[in-house]
Amino acid sequence: MGLATRTTTTPEEYRAYRKRLSNWGRWGADDQSGTLNHITPEGRRAALALGREGRTVSCANPLATEAVVPNATRNGRPADHRMTVNPGSCVDYVGVSYHGFVNTHIDALCHIFTGPGGRLYNDADPALITEAGARTHSVDRWRDGIVTRGVLYDIPRMRGHEHVRDREPVEGWDLQDWAAQVGVTPRAGDAVLIRSGAEPFWSTRPDFQMARPLNTPGVGVSVLEFLHDTSAGLMGWDLQEASGQEQYGEGIPLHAIAIPYMGLPLLDNANFERLAEACAETGRYEFLLTISPLVVLGGTGSPVNPLAIF
Repeated sequence: MGLATRTTTTPEEYRAYRKRLSNWGRWGADDQSGTLNHITPEGRRAALALGREGRTVSCANPLATEAVVPNATRNGRPADHRMTVNPGSCVDYVGVSYHGFVNTHIDALCHIFTGPGGRLYNDADPALITEAGARTHSVDRWRDGIVTRGVLYDIPRMRGHEHVRDREPVEGWDLQDWAAQVGVTPRAGDAVLIRSGAEPFWSTRPDFQMARPLNTPGVGVSVLEFLHDTSAGLMGWDLQEASGQEQYGEGIPLHAIAIPYMGLPLLDNANFERLAEACAETGRYEFLLTISPLVVLGGTGSPVNPLAIF
């Protein structure tokens, strides 16, 4: 079952992911980087060579103020952007709660525990996470940035749809098929960027009422196997967990394995529409990707503006 047989992952197989896909201890007891360890200096140098044209493409959504995303079920805590105009100058203030389903951000490894009262990635003590900040696994550990090869997996293009459809999640074998179709061989340290078509989905459903369990199309749990088997550095997506995965017993089942067990950072709520156009135009689905988290001491993540460079 699962990726090997191209069939839906069973609840038993999903539970086994906690051990089968775990990277606890793989890079030492004090590891703070998780699967970012797969990104080597040699891999960065190879990725830098992909930026030969000097063309850059942002993969971020605008900060989700109420004016940008008025749908309250998607944007329950809108970003706060205030302007002050002075004689001869102007300044602004921004406040944002970036976790959720609207703002483009990267999750740090302190963001998700193994469960209520559970441990952090690499068996770290959850008591180190307090309201004053995280004393381990926080996003400031990545202040030097993430530079690696990005690969866009454009699943709606492969399927001939505008966006991934409900109850037809992106599965691990879809990523295998797309890589073969566009002639890309997965490499250790890749940023696996999965386009499900969030922008066309939301643009035609402005009043869609999000709910828990999640009721949007998106990504299936077998993708975790692909990420593990190919030694991916991180995963980015525009739509998150797909609907119809309640049988796994987790509200966000990919987050629940990727972060605390695999130590795999997630780039949430990216926007891959312009990137998909650039890839189709150039015929290239690999590129240099850079992500520069804000230095939020003790932070559980950071808003980011990922840049694809051709």
